[in-house]
Amino acid sequence: MVRLLSLKKLLLVYFVMSTGALLWLILNFGLFCHGSSKEEKTLLTKTKELRHWEERLRRRERDLQKKPQEDASLPTIYAIMPTHTRHVQKAELTRLAQTFLHVKNFHWILVEDSDSQTDLVTKFLATCGIKHTHLNIKTPEDYQLKETDPNWLKPRGVEQRNVGLQWLRENLDVGRDKGVVYFADDDNTYSLQLFDEMRHTRGVSVWPVGLVGGMRFERPVVEHGKVVRWYTYWRPERPFAIDMAGFAVNLQLILENPQAKFELRVRRGYLESSLLEHLVTMDELEPLADNCTKVLVWHTRTEKPKMKQENYLIQAGRPSDPRIEV
Repeated sequence: MVRLLSLKKLLLVYFVMSTGALLWLILNFGLFCHGSSKEEKTLLTKTKELRHWEERLRRRERDLQKKPQEDASLPTIYAIMPTHTRHVQKAELTRLAQTFLHVKNFHWILVEDSDSQTDLVTKFLATCGIKHTHLNIKTPEDYQLKETDPNWLKPRGVEQRNVGLQWLRENLDVGRDKGVVYFADDDNTYSLQLFDEMRHTRGVSVWPVGLVGGMRFERPVVEHGKVVRWYTYWRPERPFAIDMAGFAVNLQLILENPQAKFELRVRRGYLESSLLEHLVTMDELEPLADNCTKVLVWHTRTEKPKMKQENYLIQAGRPSDPRIEV
């Protein structure tokens, strides 16, 4: 009998609570329906903002899941990369980030050719899911390429790479930090195998680069495990006739030689040599990529987009919306 009464009480409580909840919903729905238009708009705006942030959190969670876990036993790859504002900049950085996300222990040092850090790059790095350092320095006016200048006319990315080297020397310790320094470009394409091979560089490692110098590839020529000469059309007698994408340097070597940097005032094709001459001799180079017989990096260079119609619309007073980031 007592058990039966308890069950009845439970049902009664459930009925009262359900009825109360239903009445509360009805009353509040009525208030909402009869509320002011301003309150309704505020509520809708807040709802949209909440959904926006929920979606950003979901994307961030997916990015973190894609990023390989750090491995304390592996040296870090410090990739110093100059970048400059142009129509394809975000597209290039997006493409590269989707490669770098697969590389363990990767630190992206992105240096803008700018007087200040741009909103586009700042926001991009904040959501890319890659450990990074954001720097900037403007190339001196006398060394800036004009719109019609060929790429080879003046050395590019010199100040930016040197600022990256300066950051390493100011923030890392010779005895504590282990890693490899690579000078990447934002218009190249990289095989993941390249990073696996360069990671254990003891001094300076080298390999071929594809689609560069007006050739299918340029490469160090290796005999009996040693680099003996350079396969390239342009001045093969250079001390290091190699492309910027074709070598990596052990971090300790960079930290122990503070005088080593890229020279701004240098002859065409001698930019790489201006750094490497302070660090290594040809006989000490470490050939990778199957004795420099495999191409694992390419100078692909995204085609410059034609903005003819965009310019017509600007002249007609109907430009595209500047708030939409491309």
